[in-house]
Amino acid sequence: MTLQDRWARLVGDSDATAAAVGEDLIGRYAQPHRRYHATGHLLAVLELVDELADDADDPDAVRLAAWFHDAVYDPARADNEERSARLAERALAEAGVEPALVAETARLVRVTAEHAPSDGDRNAAVLCDADLAILATERDRYDAYAAAVREEYSFVPEEAFRGARAAVLRDLLALPRLFHTPLGYARYEEAARHNLRTELERLEGGIPRQQS
Repeated sequence: MTLQDRWARLVGDSDATAAAVGEDLIGRYAQPHRRYHATGHLLAVLELVDELADDADDPDAVRLAAWFHDAVYDPARADNEERSARLAERALAEAGVEPALVAETARLVRVTAEHAPSDGDRNAAVLCDADLAILATERDRYDAYAAAVREEYSFVPEEAFRGARAAVLRDLLALPRLFHTPLGYARYEEAARHNLRTELERLEGGIPRQQS
């Protein structure tokens, strides 16, 4: 199913404003400066939300949040999630989405800034698990992900990037759990921690990432 089809199924295809919002979002994820946070990532997150949907209280709110969670992405800024949430609030309201669903969508987007949903926050658990599932992939795919993130930060000198990236990895490893749904934890936790530790050791040791 294409992204266009997924958007139409989620919001309907009869409203021109809603359709325009979907086209704008797809265009945003296709921006040339994106290497990882692009349309492929969006599609992967949406597919994983579908797999984990039974653990959500409102799967459609999670799907809308997935669409918006990286809608604004500027690697030079630290407020992308907040800006994405504000975009969701504005665009969905203009498209006639009910206020409660708009509010929940924006709240979920904001949770992705830390990927630390509160206990019992089932919607956020599904979204965060889907967003972080890339961390648990096989080595070649994980290395491709890490390389794509590096490309997005090509304006940052290598030493500075290594330090900043290592800090991100340490923060993730310090979380009590990376994955919060039962299926996500069972399927991804161990592999993700292994990949994060391996990348961190590589960064701290000054070892170049192997090209696959």
